[in-house]
Amino acid sequence: MAKIIFFDTETTGNEQKDFLCQIAYKSDDESFTGLYKPEIKIPPAASAVHHITNKMVADKPSFKESADAKKIKELFEDENSVVVAHNAPFDLMIIKKEGIEPANFICTLRVARHLDKENKIEQYKLQFLRYFLDIEIDATAHDALGDVLVLEKLFERLKNKIISEDNLNEEKAIEKMIEISSHPSLLRTFNFGKHVGKKIEDVLKTNRDYLEWLLAEKLKSDQMDEDWIYTLKYHLKK
Repeated sequence: MAKIIFFDTETTGNEQKDFLCQIAYKSDDESFTGLYKPEIKIPPAASAVHHITNKMVADKPSFKESADAKKIKELFEDENSVVVAHNAPFDLMIIKKEGIEPANFICTLRVARHLDKENKIEQYKLQFLRYFLDIEIDATAHDALGDVLVLEKLFERLKNKIISEDNLNEEKAIEKMIEISSHPSLLRTFNFGKHVGKKIEDVLKTNRDYLEWLLAEKLKSDQMDEDWIYTLKYHLKK
């Protein structure tokens, strides 16, 4: 049976230029959290989210120089390990900069979106899903370990839904979650902008130029937008 490792990172921002300043993980009965000095300064906007300041990490080593790096790399990269994160492509990009490339991963955001066939969920952010699904847990939002505890509960809900809907055992359900996570999601509706709430396929019929413009913006953005780029290319047949 695969070893499931729930993890989360706190960073200097949400773009490809950003770096790790905290990592937390939980596996079986073991939990861990560590603070590190990132390669760039933590901007106030990031501190406002996770409350980690430059003063807090001033005397910390970088992750690569820390005593934790070797253990975490071995744990995450073990062929029997499956790392689980919410919006995993971003977290995987961040830890890749630290020399860690897990063999197997599950993205709970992509799995949640996949299971929401009727598009009942307004957004798929971790804390939104926490309250939308009535996940009761004592955990601090936007703290790496707090988010990991919510992530673990969300994973169980999603896994059980797949087991129930597809009549699978736990091992097969995890395999399906890995498969869903391995490719970008095909989005169904806009959750922002002037077309919020509208189906993307409907906007294509009336305002193709907007989709063309949005794709160009996403392609030149420094943010991780794999799902939107995939969706827009799909609808524009590019």
